[in-house]
Amino acid sequence: MSDAPTTAPGGILFDPQDHELLRIVNDVLARGHGSSWKRLLAPYLHPHGIKELSASKGLRIAYAVIHLLGSLERGKAEDRLAALRGLRDEVLSAPESALRINTARVLVQIMKELVRAKGHSRRQLELAHDFRRAVTGKPLVIRAELAKHHLLEMPEEWNQMCFDDHVHDANTKGRKSPTHLVMDAWIKGIRKLTVVTYNHIQPDAAQELLEAAVIMNISARVGVEFRARHQGRFAKLLWTPRGFTDCDEFLDFLRKPAMREFCEQGRQVSLYQQRYVWSVLDKYNRELRLRIGREYGVDLPELTHEGFAAHVGAGQPSTYHLGHFIGQRIDKARGESARERADAVGLPEEVDAESIVDRWLQPSANPDIENTFAPIENAEAPELLSLTARELCERIASLHVNNWITLDLSGLTVQDVLFLLYDCRGAITHLEIFNLRTHERGAQADLAAILELQEIINSANPVRFKKFVRRAMDELEQEDTPRSREAHARMADILDQISIFLAFYRRRTLRVRIGTDSTGQSGRRHGMGLVVTETLPTRARRALGRRGHQLRKPLPLFLEVTPQTVCTPRRANGAAGAFLRLLRGVFPGCGPGHEARRSWIKGGCSLAPDGKGNVFTLGGVRAHPPASQLEAAPARKGPGFSWTYMNSHLKNGLKVLLGFIPAALTFALTKDWWVLAWLGPFIWFGITGLRNIIQSVLGGGGLWRSPLLRWNNYVSWDRLADSLLFTGFSVPLLDYLVKTLLLERGFGVTTATDPFTLYAVMGLINGLYLSGHNLLRGLPRAAVYGNFFRSVLSIPLAVLFNAVAGNILGAYGVAAVNDVLQKWAAIISKLASDCVAGVIEGLADRAANMALRRRDLREKFRQVYETYALLEVLYPQEDMLELLESPETIIETLSYEHRDLDKIVIVNALDFMHFWMYQPRARTVMRQMLAAMSQDERKAFLLSQYVLRREKEISLLLVNGLLGRQFSRALAFYLNNAQTYLDDIQALASKP
Repeated sequence: MSDAPTTAPGGILFDPQDHELLRIVNDVLARGHGSSWKRLLAPYLHPHGIKELSASKGLRIAYAVIHLLGSLERGKAEDRLAALRGLRDEVLSAPESALRINTARVLVQIMKELVRAKGHSRRQLELAHDFRRAVTGKPLVIRAELAKHHLLEMPEEWNQMCFDDHVHDANTKGRKSPTHLVMDAWIKGIRKLTVVTYNHIQPDAAQELLEAAVIMNISARVGVEFRARHQGRFAKLLWTPRGFTDCDEFLDFLRKPAMREFCEQGRQVSLYQQRYVWSVLDKYNRELRLRIGREYGVDLPELTHEGFAAHVGAGQPSTYHLGHFIGQRIDKARGESARERADAVGLPEEVDAESIVDRWLQPSANPDIENTFAPIENAEAPELLSLTARELCERIASLHVNNWITLDLSGLTVQDVLFLLYDCRGAITHLEIFNLRTHERGAQADLAAILELQEIINSANPVRFKKFVRRAMDELEQEDTPRSREAHARMADILDQISIFLAFYRRRTLRVRIGTDSTGQSGRRHGMGLVVTETLPTRARRALGRRGHQLRKPLPLFLEVTPQTVCTPRRANGAAGAFLRLLRGVFPGCGPGHEARRSWIKGGCSLAPDGKGNVFTLGGVRAHPPASQLEAAPARKGPGFSWTYMNSHLKNGLKVLLGFIPAALTFALTKDWWVLAWLGPFIWFGITGLRNIIQSVLGGGGLWRSPLLRWNNYVSWDRLADSLLFTGFSVPLLDYLVKTLLLERGFGVTTATDPFTLYAVMGLINGLYLSGHNLLRGLPRAAVYGNFFRSVLSIPLAVLFNAVAGNILGAYGVAAVNDVLQKWAAIISKLASDCVAGVIEGLADRAANMALRRRDLREKFRQVYETYALLEVLYPQEDMLELLESPETIIETLSYEHRDLDKIVIVNALDFMHFWMYQPRARTVMRQMLAAMSQDERKAFLLSQYVLRREKEISLLLVNGLLGRQFSRALAFYLNNAQTYLDDIQALASKP
């Protein structure tokens, strides 16, 4: 059931742009994965290039997210990877801000929620409004959205120690495709990830995972879980092959005959173990569905093998899948909302898949079914299930040399760990010291004893090792059972081989791994991701301390981390490069002229004394029903009022009015001259408004901006409204409290007695006020300090303005000049401060725009030269510069022999044209970059732009859907401006 109708465009709540964004998102959702917008995800289309004229950023992000949220079977892996690559490019191309990466994380998360809220117009409008606010990158907005969506702020250096050594995707028992999993890991802030599969590796799944991880700059590994025989039961070993330079090398390893044979044997193990699942499904149809139905008060239908297989999808059928499938059928049979179900007396409130598994589907609950997960003697059991841990490690070592083998500690005692480490002769490299899922189920091993054993082994101290083993032997003697006597004898053998045992880990220490074992299926358990608190920003650490007990769980572990700083020299050409070299000579070490990169080194792991260590979960227990339950939620009775979702124009107007009232009252009540009494607030606001507009225009290009852009395209009206709001409250502060009460009446300081002290005190107070509201707005500390010192710098300028004004008034014979100047002192101080601010903040805006343009153009130049290099390889007998001089020839050749290349060449030129004509400061940066190029590079770039002369071919490509259906703006832009752009570029490239 959808929400009640919300405010129409132009009302008090929401903006017309919110409704428009929602319309295009729902249009993409309705068209599905076959939408023509797919073409906008092509990697050669730059986010700030020509496709901006075809579709908005919101639509492009929406389509990429929609494409990723589908099931594993919907679409191909290549399509999902293309969508992920496009999504990354879109969100990371947001305006330069202090929280660029965090802004990108928020944008993806909001769009995910917006897509999942389909059919709930009020919720979708709220999310659309949140999305548009977040695009601005304002720190206060981004931090509020991070908190709203339960995301921790991550350092912009992206150096946090965020990891998960044990997760599952849809190819085992998880819910998400590898691409979807990587996207969610990046949103959470995870930098290192191990995705675990069972018994074998699927090459296509591994390829998708590793390529997606490269796209999102995540270190991902594939782990394979095996079961090995150990004292009449199975021990779990996790194999992670290492030492591959890239995804292709790993795939080559999987294609080796020995590895293919090993994976096939592993696949047979999976099929054998799945026999139990299918047997439980048959038993469910015979009797369990009746018992479960009585428990939940519903009549449950039988489940078909085909329906269950469709539910599992590409994964490996498990009892967890079956429990989740049964839970869905219970929900469907009830047909009630969560609140109505809770009111049903005597019935469980919620359907939990894990409780269904534990109570009815586990082997212990079904002794009449052969347990294929236990080490029983069965002639049909695959060979791999008969191997001991040592034999399994030897098989793995014969396949690959560089391996990590992790021992899963679930169900093991410290004696088991000791025996397995000894039996495997150092092949076990890691201990999965903590598994969150196992811990929450109450089956975690004895951490204290095992961590002590690990520390002793790594210390290579035979005395401590002997004492540890002797203590364990004494405990076994007290048990006095056949099993304990056998273990005692084995420990005695280990004591005889102390030096050999410790030699196993002399060159390679025994390390730990920590994972959540997350599947993404359960909202009742903490999800994927763990983080070490010391590596987070201060605000994130405070958030964990304030509410971590409610949302995120501290693990009882303390992980030692040590900061490491790497300094690299900054590089530049010409005079800037010479200046940087001079700085490096004057300030050796990591001083000016160097770029510092901080990272963290992981140390040892120990138990936290109070049970709450420095490792926290990133995921929390779901506090709200999932999107699938929103259909049952009651509709809202009305839109209600919300300042957050108020129409932006109305909100900005109220901000200006709220700031104008104290300014107007101050001037009206304290000034007896009508000019200041009535016009004072307008003069004050005029100074602030004009300064914001001028600095925005100058920062974006000023007099040399593109003729296609008007001056107001550069102005942020939200920022202007915020400035006017806070500047209004500075009037009673500066003019009345500081100038009149404190200085004039308190100390007798006026423009006549001591103008320097007057303006110095006002400037300092103004600086403190500016810094204070900058902190309140969540601006970066650099902006806070800059606004304080800008007021300090304005002091001599204010004194100068005061002297000039006094001379002018005196020259015109105005009586009582000092009295006039005293009345205007606050405005003079304000004018001086805003003049300094206009220069400083204008330069800051210019630097931000130029940094963004450099990033855009550097990427685009890289694509141009990569294409040029590819053409050289494809046509080794041709002179490519001569070929590029003839656009007709090159287009005809490429369209006939390499059809995609002709599109890439054309799009590259169109993107550069769009940069030149539309993007702030693109012309300045292009001039600088072309000046730094060699003659050959400049010529190659210029000739590559000549393809824009092929008007017919380019027009046809645009009409045929190169940029989707909305091609009219892009086509008109090209036809109207191509020749002007070519003339400008040719003139620029010809300069020495």
